[in-house]
Amino acid sequence: MDRILVLDFGGQYDLLIARRVREHHVFAEIKPYGKISAEEVKRGGYRGIIFTGGPASVYAEGSPLCGADMLETGIPVLGICYGAQLIAHLSGGEVSPAEGSGEYGSAALSVGKSALFDGIPEKITCWMSHSDRITSLPPGYTVTASTGKCPAAAFENSEKKIYGVQFHPEVSHTEYGRYVIGNFVKKICGASGDWTMDGFTERSVRELREKLEGRNVMLALSGGVDSSVAAELLCRAVGDRLTCVFVDHGMLRKGESEAVVSVFGGRKDMNFIRVDAAERFLERLSGVTEPETKRRIIGEEFVRVFEETAKACGGSDVLAQGTIYPDVIESGRGNSAVIKSHHNVGGLPGEMLFREVCEPLRDLFKDEVRHVGELLGLPDSIVRRQPFPGPGLAVRITGRISGDKLNTVREADAIFREEVGKLPEEERPSQYFAVLTDTKSVGVKGDARAYGYTVALRAVDTDDFMTAGWSRLPYSLLETAAGRITGEIPQVTRVVYDISSKPPATVEWE
Repeated sequence: MDRILVLDFGGQYDLLIARRVREHHVFAEIKPYGKISAEEVKRGGYRGIIFTGGPASVYAEGSPLCGADMLETGIPVLGICYGAQLIAHLSGGEVSPAEGSGEYGSAALSVGKSALFDGIPEKITCWMSHSDRITSLPPGYTVTASTGKCPAAAFENSEKKIYGVQFHPEVSHTEYGRYVIGNFVKKICGASGDWTMDGFTERSVRELREKLEGRNVMLALSGGVDSSVAAELLCRAVGDRLTCVFVDHGMLRKGESEAVVSVFGGRKDMNFIRVDAAERFLERLSGVTEPETKRRIIGEEFVRVFEETAKACGGSDVLAQGTIYPDVIESGRGNSAVIKSHHNVGGLPGEMLFREVCEPLRDLFKDEVRHVGELLGLPDSIVRRQPFPGPGLAVRITGRISGDKLNTVREADAIFREEVGKLPEEERPSQYFAVLTDTKSVGVKGDARAYGYTVALRAVDTDDFMTAGWSRLPYSLLETAAGRITGEIPQVTRVVYDISSKPPATVEWE
């Protein structure tokens, strides 16, 4: 199996880059920049190396650097953003602060002749995010693309097969970005493309069976696609030594608890337990307003519930979770920045009774998980289920949480999802939900003054959940949803629609 090494220099898109490589059926392995030497890379048999982006400046003290010998392995190299600047810096070029405040967002890219841009139009739109730029190329390198603000938006040493791009080809905002990565992986590196989800599924079941032989496993089952697919993999690997625990923390969507029980409660091949823990979660969250604190509290409380349940069931030393790539990225990894801690990653307590955490889907993105679910024969109702964060409605209420607020956002969310659900399936957004803000405003209800909450509606289109654009829903749909929410929920006087993309916003509000 051919492999591409993704060398992580602390950016947010290391795993997204890996995912783009895998779209071409080539396995991508991520290593922190200081954890592998050039000699180890050569011995590892990698077909190519990708230097990721990152928030640092290559000329700053303490910036993440690898040795110049990483460019002398004879293996093709592609540097992205900071990675491109690093190639220039290591090879004798010059990197300086960009004029003004840098270049962020969409930019018009003029493309020249290069194997990296084979089959790509001469003018495309790319995504920029940098405060530095390459002001002098190293000897032997030539410019292959430029923007109005960035003369060396792409450059290369074709003899050494070393390439740098200042823009981000891995994000969906860059036109033909997949072509750029595909050209590097397949044409320049010569990777064969034999890595598939079929192979992943077979390999995962086999490896889990060997790794967990004779051990009891407790899975945190939410009923979402990630934990459901993890449950199916583990069920095939360990059989009746798997216990699936569904914790109802009181912050689920309307009808969610009943739906999960109806799908999993009747399965004879799976040990299923439902735990009603709504009161204890709400008590722990009383008075808490800071988003990261909410997530940490929920993560810790989840584990405590699982520990108590494991003891009651005779003991399990392995805690399994449906953690996937975006969870890991946004919770921070190595030198990567933390965007928000996920309850099943950054929210886990430091000390647990479980000896090991098992995460069979940790290397997959959402669409890949769905594909695995299809291969395992899970029903569409699970495989195509709307994404829902583990902390639930707790992170869809800004500010303090209470039972009344949970009921309010639960009803608003149900109304919005019902209205969007009337659209043809192909026209529905990737994710859509309601948020209860901590903002109150004056309204009029029944010819009398009312003072109530503002609900924000959120809908996004995405294929990877690492980047997302806001959905252009029909005005008539928004009007109907807003009218119903303000009319049917006494506590709400105003509805707004969120038109923020990711980045700079995240999909969830907290």
